[in-house]
Formats: sequence, C-alpha cells, structure tokens
Amino acid sequence: MEKIQKSEEVTVETAKELGLLAEEFEKIKEILGRTPNFTELSIYSVMWSEHCSYKNSIKWLKTLPKEGPHMLAEAGEENAGLVDIGDGLACCFKIESHNHPSALEPYQGAATGVGGINRDIFTMGARPIAQLNSLRFGDISLDRTKWLVKGVVKGIGNYGNSFGIPVVGGEVFFDECYNTNPLVNAMSAGIMDSGKMISATSYGVGNPVFIVGSSTGKDGIHGAAFASKDISEDSMEDLPAVQVGDPFQEKLLLEASLELAETDAIIGMQDMGAAGITCSTSEMSGKEGFGMIINLDEVPTRQEGMLPFEILLSESQERMLVVVKKGREAEVEAIFDKWDLNCKQIGEVTEGGRLEYFMGGEKVADVPAESLILGGGAPVYEREYKEPAYYADNKKFKIDQIKEPTDLKAVAKFLINHPNIASKKWIIEQYDTMVGTVNMSTNKPTDAGVVNLKGLNKALAFTVDCNARYVHADPEVGCAIAVAEAARNIVCSGGEPSAITNCLNFGNPYNPEVYWQFVGAIKGMSTACRKFETPVTGGNVSFYNQSMQEGVDVPVFPTPTIGMMGIVQDKKNITSLAFQNEGDAIYMIGAAQNDINSSEYLYAYHKVKQSPVPHFNLEEEFALQTTIKSLIKEDLIESAHDCADGGLFITLFEAGMANGFGFEIDTDSDFRKDAYLFGEAQSRVVVSVSAEQQEAFVEAMTASNVPFTMLGEVKGKNMIIDGEDFGTILESKAQFDSALENYLMK
Repeated sequence: MEKIQKSEEVTVETAKELGLLAEEFEKIKEILGRTPNFTELSIYSVMWSEHCSYKNSIKWLKTLPKEGPHMLAEAGEENAGLVDIGDGLACCFKIESHNHPSALEPYQGAATGVGGINRDIFTMGARPIAQLNSLRFGDISLDRTKWLVKGVVKGIGNYGNSFGIPVVGGEVFFDECYNTNPLVNAMSAGIMDSGKMISATSYGVGNPVFIVGSSTGKDGIHGAAFASKDISEDSMEDLPAVQVGDPFQEKLLLEASLELAETDAIIGMQDMGAAGITCSTSEMSGKEGFGMIINLDEVPTRQEGMLPFEILLSESQERMLVVVKKGREAEVEAIFDKWDLNCKQIGEVTEGGRLEYFMGGEKVADVPAESLILGGGAPVYEREYKEPAYYADNKKFKIDQIKEPTDLKAVAKFLINHPNIASKKWIIEQYDTMVGTVNMSTNKPTDAGVVNLKGLNKALAFTVDCNARYVHADPEVGCAIAVAEAARNIVCSGGEPSAITNCLNFGNPYNPEVYWQFVGAIKGMSTACRKFETPVTGGNVSFYNQSMQEGVDVPVFPTPTIGMMGIVQDKKNITSLAFQNEGDAIYMIGAAQNDINSSEYLYAYHKVKQSPVPHFNLEEEFALQTTIKSLIKEDLIESAHDCADGGLFITLFEAGMANGFGFEIDTDSDFRKDAYLFGEAQSRVVVSVSAEQQEAFVEAMTASNVPFTMLGEVKGKNMIIDGEDFGTILESKAQFDSALENYLMK
C-alpha cells in the first residue's frame, strides 16, 4: 500500500470541529484501520453530514411509498425522480432546499439553489421546462426579512431568467418562526425520451473520469457540513460555504450535457452539488462497487495553491463528473470544446471499490467508496422522539372561545391585505413565467401550473404545497393535508396526480420534540401518498433550521413541502380557477364546518397561536377529488378553485377577481358566519356552472354522494354576501395586488 500523506495531527477534537461525533471518529478509524489524515477526515465530515448522509432521517424515509406503475427511477436511485408520462416521454423532477446559504447571502444562496436543482434534472438527460419555488420568511415588518425577501427573489429571478426556464408556480409564507432561518425550496421539472436516462453510476475498469464545466474555486467548501448545523451568531464566518453561481455557464453546460446524452459515449454522469468532487466520485463508485484513482493536479482551478481538501470539498457551481467509455474521449472533448467548457480527464475507474486521490505526486487520501454513501457505511441513527406539551394544549381550543366579530367586512379586508394571502405579484413579475412558451397558466389561471407538451394532446401540471401552521398543529394530519392539497390543486386544474417529491424542512433532529414532528410528518405523508397513489420519487431533508431568538432556541415550523406532478390527459380538460360568465351558478362541493382551527383568520386576526388542525378526513378528500375529476371530464363545470388559505371568502374573491366578476352568495345559518367564510376546513372546492350544465351537474352530484351546496351566482362587480356589500372586485383586487409590495417598501 502506498504511503498516505500525513497532514497536521488529527484528533477527536478536529473531528468535532468538522461536525463529526466522537463515536463517528472512532468508526472512521475502524474503517480505515488507522487514524485518517485531515483530507480524509474532511471527506467523511461532508459525506457523513446530515445533508449528504441523511443519517438521522433515512430510517423513516425508507417507510415512504416509492413504487408506482409509472416509476422509471425510484427514490434514491438517481439524481431525481423519473416518471413515465406516455408517448415515449418521461418527466424528471425534484425539489431541494438552499436554506442556510440563503440565510447568510440571500442572492447567491437562492440563485445557486435554482442552478443546483436544474443540474439534477439535465444530468439525467432531461431538458428542464418548468421551475417552482416554496419560500418562507420571518416577520415582514423586520428590515432583515425585507432584505432576505428582496435578495432571494432577485437571486431566483436573475438565475432562472438568464437560464431560460419559466417559473410556473410557487408559494410564499411569512411567520416569525422563520425570522433567522428562511426556507428557500426550489423545484425543477424536465422532459426526456423515456429510454434515454443517463445514470449517476460508474463501472468498467480503465474507463476515464472527466470533470466538465466550470473551474473549481474556494466557494462552498464545507457547504454540506454548514447546512447540517444550526444558524448562530457565528454563522457569518461560514460565508465561504455559500456558493457563487453563473447561469450563463449553466446554460452552456445544459446544452453540452444534452448533446452528450444523444451519444452512447458515456457510462454515467453526476452533478457536483453538495460536497463537490468528493460526493460525485463516491456516489458514482459506491453504486457498482468500483473505485477511482483521481489526480487532483488535473482539476481546473480558479485559484493557485488550493489544498487537496479544498479541491475535493469545493461546491463551485456548474460542474459535472462524467465517466467516459475508453476510446471515446475525443468525442466527448469535442462536444465540450464546442460549448467552450472545461473537459479534463482527472482519473480512471478502478476495481476494488477504493477512492484514491493524488496531488503533487503523493497520495493525499485513500478511502473505501462504500463507506461514504447513503445505504453503505454512512451511519444510521434512530433518534429519540417525544410529543411536545403544546400538542395537547392545541387540542384544548374551542371555537366558542372566540367571539364572532360584528364587522366581517373588516375581517375580509384584513385577509385580502395579509402578506400570506395577498397577491405575490411583486415577486412573480421578477420571474420570467413565459420563456419557452410552455406555461399554459398565465392567461388562464389554474390552481396548479400547467405546462404544455408541444405536439401532444396532453399537458403536465405541477404544484408546491404545505401549510406549515397545520403541520405544527399536528404533524401527521398536517402533512397529509399538504399532500391532499397538492393533489386537489392538480385535480382542480384538470389533471391526474402522479407522483411527488418532497423537501423536509425541520429543526434540530437531536431535539426529541422536533424529531417527533418529523416522524409524524413522514407517517402522514405515507398515508396520503398511498391513498392518492402518488409515490415519492425523492427529495431533500433539511434539518437544523433553528436559531436562538431572545435567548430561546426556536425551530421553524415543521415544513414538509410537497412538490407534485400530475398529467392532464386531454388539454381540453384544463380548468381555470376563474369564474367565466355572468349568471353562472356558484356551488361549493364538500361540507362546511364550524371550524376556524389554525386558520389565517384565527392566527393572524385574533392572534390565537394554538389550536388543532382544520377539519380533515382523507376519505372525504378522496371522494371529493374523484368527483371533481368526473365533473371536469364530463364538461359539467366552468371553473374550479380549491378552498384553502383564507377560507371560502378568499376562494370566491380569487375566482371572481381573475376576470373581474363579482358574486352574490348566501351563507348557511347552521354555521357561524366567520367559520363559514374564513374557516379553513379541508376538502372543499368552489365551482361555477352554466345554466345549460346545471341540471346535469346536480344529477351528477346527487349520484356522487359528495355534499354540495348552491351558494349563489356570478353577478355584477361587487361581492355581495347575505345581501351585504363587501366591496367591489376591482378595488379589492387593487389592494390585493399591491399589499405585499407596500409591506416590503415600508
């Protein structure tokens, strides 16, 4: 065995400084049969970080449903999930977080999050066609929150717009629990021929290993480890762990990668995201049991004198690792030369499963690939969890504790202007939503983003959903609601839910109460995904989203963001959320409830922070969605809009506002009016029905056994409820459109 380069003495204290536990340091020594040098310890510190190894979550992630009739790549197998959509095509999609980098440097943190998720898509041979994002920020009145919002939105917009992929959907939510830790979750989806997937694998002794794309710099070093610890007062010292992106380089890399995918010159390709060269070499090698010899002197670098661990751990953006078939090197080099990108052989595939890294004629690290990867030698923990006291306290809330306001018009105005409900127009206008002309939702607003498939009669629908307040109130039910709402949005748009990706944002997993939230969310997600037959294609876990606030360690609300893909089998079934015609009847499908639990109305207007989740029954939800699908297929409704944040009133307002229609409805005296209008009980959809359709609609609904209520009709320009004028649609829309910008510019 060749001599391993010795660096400074490595001790358990060194390991702890790199984020490893004492017992993990002992395990590393056992695996290597010796004490690691600093470079090797650095390799383990990133690969065994929570961000890369999922050591505190993998046990529960394995319980999620991953199999489905259309799955081409199951969770954990590849860079992203792959679903067969018919006609010889597959949809590749995934969501990931970039929370910690965005907390320190919002522009680059968000921008590189967009770049990274798109690379996961085109690394597999798919051309990205749609982006979505889910953003959480703190108290909007704080200057820091405003700075974060502006930086994150600009980062997403500048990178995504330059890269040329439209944003087709998203969500933005504000709560003080995110004051220090914003959440920036980016989702991307792409299309490819179903038989042309490029795998993230390596095999064939002697096959050359290439690094392609941008040069390697010192940005992002230890980024994965940084993402695996709490944000603190010292976190600004980790600023070098924030990567710097270049969307124009990424565009070149996209085109070169897709051109490469049309050849059969490569064995596999892997994006260099978290942990850079370390991660891509270990994950590609560990899959098939092969190894690699890597010469770090051959890696194109931006700075002179970079140390081995810096080159290995750098998370510089816009880079890939490619394993090429021996003898086809010139063909691959010609493609990247055409696109003016680095394409440099840095090593070759070996047998024996070891990763051997050399620099300056010395072997600087020698580790078994299998010991680094998820499902291999990386540690797996089963953390303690316990129910927090607040959960029982939530259940004590009763609606009778809240006196019904005498002025419900004031409540309506409050909600229209609330940043969690008001239009995100100021944000959306900074994104290119129409580049590529695939977004079908811009001129015909729909609950989910609908993406055109040119030359086909079908389309795709995408959404991201999670009401974190519900998940905090009850993680299991709240996460099931997140899946259900995502499916509801797809269904209301004319689609059939197909599969999900998830981004699981939680606090510190060593906190038993946080881990209880995580376990509950996984259970709720599993139950709902099985019911809707939407397997989990993969995603991301982001722990350590918590920080000290006024001397108290505060985790964010548990936020398991659900990204869902659906298929619109016939474009004529695309259904707008907007009322279409004066005189159409307005119906609510689903049952009203005397329920204001966890609603924006209760939480923000009455400032009651503790209550249970809103009413939710999975069987009722499934029956509702089955009925909506049937109504759309039979062309019995003009519009469909799910009842969600802000309750029935906001649903009606949004449905009317899109085309400038008012409405006239009556409430039900069996329910408190505030609950009827502003409660957020689930499994309800507002539809509009033409006079010609009404008889057939009523017959269909009666046969369905799903509750439905005629509310009133599309009428005039005002919002009339029980004969009382709640204002004009146009004036309210002006407030709705400008509210968020007004908050941010104060």
